[in-house]
Amino acid sequence: MRYLATVKIALRALRRNKLRTVLTMLGMIFGVGAVIGSVSLTSGAKAQVQARIAALGQNVILVFSGSSNRGGVSSGYGGAGTLTVEDALAIEKEVPGVAAVSPEARFSGQITVGNNNWSTEGRGEGVDYLTIRQWDLAEGSMFTDADVRSAAKVCILGKTTADKLFPNEDPVGQTLRIKNVPMAILGVLKPKGVSMFGSDQDDTVIAPYTTAMKRLAGVTTLRTINVQAENADEIQEVVNGITELLRQRHRIQPGRDDDFILRSQQELAETQNAAAETMTALLAGIAMVSLLVGGIGIMNIMLVSVTERTREIGIRMAVGARGRDILLQFLIEAVTLSSIGGLLGIALGVGGAQLLTAIKHWTTLVPADWVVLSFAVSAIVGIFFGFYPARKASRLDPIDALRYE
Repeated sequence: MRYLATVKIALRALRRNKLRTVLTMLGMIFGVGAVIGSVSLTSGAKAQVQARIAALGQNVILVFSGSSNRGGVSSGYGGAGTLTVEDALAIEKEVPGVAAVSPEARFSGQITVGNNNWSTEGRGEGVDYLTIRQWDLAEGSMFTDADVRSAAKVCILGKTTADKLFPNEDPVGQTLRIKNVPMAILGVLKPKGVSMFGSDQDDTVIAPYTTAMKRLAGVTTLRTINVQAENADEIQEVVNGITELLRQRHRIQPGRDDDFILRSQQELAETQNAAAETMTALLAGIAMVSLLVGGIGIMNIMLVSVTERTREIGIRMAVGARGRDILLQFLIEAVTLSSIGGLLGIALGVGGAQLLTAIKHWTTLVPADWVVLSFAVSAIVGIFFGFYPARKASRLDPIDALRYE
């Protein structure tokens, strides 16, 4: 009963100074709101990046040709032309743990269909490319091994390219021209969206890699080899196997640098996650400063309150209140301020994140663990910064307190 009465007295004291109570809570409101808002933004960005990495496919390893350097100008990955079709076939046959391989050659040019034309970068790929990328066809079919062997003039289109060239008709079964080479359209891919590098994955044409190399690009080497491991646990073993095989095939002596570059999907995900976690920690740390400022504000107001209510405290002690009752009363006031401020801050942060999603179309994600953590921290801040004023109040001498003017 004594504790219930103490709680009522504490809440009554807060209601008596409504404006001061609200102003004191603002620090906690904005602090918790900033934490929730910043974490929501970074978590949303992280989820978006993870989705784009997942769009690469399952257990994917990318083998890039090395870079060339002529006259001080570097070509970047794929420019040296150090990968061959034979390398891709050897990886598929000789490296344990490989599920599928697709040699890749790039080509670009103006695509024309009647009066419509569109410029895009196309890909020459193997028949397993869609399996590796987990990319389904919206209609039509994929080209076959026979098409690859004969360098057939066939292709499939991404959704963006299909819409640009055939805005009001079905492209399957029709013919387009790439660099004046007629290509029969076998199918149209389902939309895949923007890649993790910011490019439109649906703005593409995919042909057999033999067709791209012989008829469209005029090259004899590959830019990339797409490899899929059988499962995630074997990715590193497959990477090691590919490295060993290519070094052997390319006759690279011990101690010399590779003339190719390997990047695994797992590696890309870890790099992006590390960057996102660093940003989350940075923003959350900055927001935590607001919580600290809010806690200092609570301590300041509680000290003022103790001074203003010294005579009241003396009267309570004179009629039988113990020091721990006074301590509990002021602690309850401090924790109430911080807890209500924390709840309102959570509402502000969640509401702000949803508002950004609605207005700016930014991807936001509110992690439940951060909501619980923010509320817990706000309550702890109340206890920590409220303890000293409460202890000071509980140690007042009743006689001195009654004499206080």
